[in-house]
Amino acid sequence: MGRTGLGMVYSGIYAMYAAGWITEHDLKVAKKVAYIMCGGDLTGSHRVTESYLLDLEREAFLSLRGEEKTLKRMEHTLKTGKPLRN
Repeated sequence: MGRTGLGMVYSGIYAMYAAGWITEHDLKVAKKVAYIMCGGDLTGSHRVTESYLLDLEREAFLSLRGEEKTLKRMEHTLKTGKPLRN
């Protein structure tokens, strides 16, 4: 979907944030997931490979892994089995 899809998904994500349904960190994670699902910042329609999408996913995971809030979420979920909304 590229940029077109990304714009649509981002508008929904920002609307959820503005309404108070998601936290600032949820916003950051959701934007990364949307970027992956839309195939990145592509123009027009492109066919992408599985390895391309996996590279996007890996990059997003590694960048989020360095965030303190992400680490706290991971630790909390592993300990309790429940998500942490921070």
